[in-house]
Amino acid sequence: MSDQTGQSGQSAIEDELKNLIVQTLMLKDVQPNEIDVDAPLFATGLGLDSIDALELAVEIGRRYKVQIKADDERNREIFKSVRSLAAFIEGERERAGGPR
Repeated sequence: MSDQTGQSGQSAIEDELKNLIVQTLMLKDVQPNEIDVDAPLFATGLGLDSIDALELAVEIGRRYKVQIKADDERNREIFKSVRSLAAFIEGERERAGGPR
């Protein structure tokens, strides 16, 4: 597997996503390294809401060239955690023919 891993076996995309979440949503009290890749992004986890999800979806589309549609039935699972979001992006990139 050619995926680079950072601390604690995290993939490079998971580390990128943690930075993207903090920057895009302007989370002043959260450092990227404090985000657990398996923790929920909504409710009990980071406490994000549907507006945050929309902002993240737009930025993810820009950065990773994958589309997350508002009416996708998988959204709850896609946005479950940083790890699930990374898995979705990696899966979409593979389906599209590799990284861009």
